[in-house]
Amino acid sequence: LQRMLSMAVEVDRSPTCSSRKIADDLFPFILNIPLRSQRETLLNTMESQLLRCRLLELLFQHSCDVPTTSSMSLDKILYFLSHSSVLPQFQDETATWQRWDEMLQYLSLLLMSYQTFPLAEHLRSSLSDRMDLIVQKAKPRLQDSDDIGQLDVQLKMNDFISRMQEALGEPLPLQIQEKLFMLQ
Repeated sequence: LQRMLSMAVEVDRSPTCSSRKIADDLFPFILNIPLRSQRETLLNTMESQLLRCRLLELLFQHSCDVPTTSSMSLDKILYFLSHSSVLPQFQDETATWQRWDEMLQYLSLLLMSYQTFPLAEHLRSSLSDRMDLIVQKAKPRLQDSDDIGQLDVQLKMNDFISRMQEALGEPLPLQIQEKLFMLQ
């Protein structure tokens, strides 16, 4: 299935458009996956970074009280960090800190997926155009919203940590502290 999804994104003239269509169709099914391990397996084994990025973007949009309409960028990932909460559908018998841990896992995965497709592989271009870009050694264009500073990251991380500590009502578990450090 993952290979077929990847090929469906790749062979289209507009990979961005096809990934949006496929992600929109898959998203309701992801919301209904009952176990974290199953959700993570699906997202971690996704061959198409573009499709994974789009699915995670939809997941975080769904968890924001005020969704943003900006295009995918590092600034948007910081927006998700500030405005996302754990998804109500995923609030099963797991402890509250584990739900926050899952959210951090998905934020890290979103960041890795986003860094892969615009910065390294020109995945926003069709396969034929991509070959030309690679031959020309063209550098992908960064968006203005990808220009974020260390202070921006630090402020958003501090805000996020405060929100999480308030929700948990206890010191952060070591596992979450490690994920926060890696994400930052």
